[in-house]
Amino acid sequence: YTLAQGIPHIDADMFSWTWTKENQSIIPALVNTLVVAALSLAIAVPIGVFAAIFMAEYAKSTNVFVKIVRMAAETLSGIPSIVYGIFGNILFVGILFGYSLLSGILTMSIMMLPLIMRTTEEALKAVPDSFREGSFALGAGKLRTIFKIILPSAMSGIISGVILSLGRIVGETAALIYTAGTATNVAGGFLKGGETLSIHVYILATNALYEKEAWAAAVVLIAL
Repeated sequence: YTLAQGIPHIDADMFSWTWTKENQSIIPALVNTLVVAALSLAIAVPIGVFAAIFMAEYAKSTNVFVKIVRMAAETLSGIPSIVYGIFGNILFVGILFGYSLLSGILTMSIMMLPLIMRTTEEALKAVPDSFREGSFALGAGKLRTIFKIILPSAMSGIISGVILSLGRIVGETAALIYTAGTATNVAGGFLKGGETLSIHVYILATNALYEKEAWAAAVVLIAL
C-alpha cells in the first residue's frame, strides 16, 4: 500500500541537496540518518560485543554482577523509545550538548546496546564447547580462541543483532525528535541539529499540504 501511494509521487526534486518548501527534499534527512546510524553502530557494537564476550566466556553463570547486567539489558530492551528520548533530552540535550546529532547518536547507542548484547551473548553460547576444547587442546590461549574460533563461528548471529539494531535506528522517530531536533538541513557538525528520514516522514505526514511527499519519503525509508 505504501509503495502504491508513494512511488507515483517520487520525483527528481525530492533528491535536491538543499531542502526548500517547494521540493521537500529528503537528501538532508537521508544524510543525517546515515551519519546517526553509522556512528551509533560504531559506539554500540564494540561495547555490546565485548560485554557479551565477558558475560558468556569469562564470567561464571552464578556471578551476581552478570545477573544484574543481564536483567538490566532485558529490561532496557522493553522500554519504549519515548523514554529513551526523554532521558536523552534531559542528559544530553539539557546538560551536555543541546539539540545535536551527537545527542541523538548517544541516545541511539544506549537504545541499541541491550539488543546487541543479548543477541551476541546467545550467539556465543550457541557455539559448541567442542570448538573451545579443540582450540585449547591445540595450545591456543583463551583470547586467541575467542577471536579466532568463537567469534567467527558466532558471526551470523552477531550480524543479525546488529541488523535488527540498525533497523531500529533508521526507523526511530520519538527519541530523535527530543535529541537531534527537526532542522531540515544537513547538520553542519556533530554539535548541530538535524532531522532524520523517519522524522522527515513524520513531519510531512502531520502536515496536510505534504501528504503525497510523505508517502514518497516513506517509500525511500522502506527501501533504505
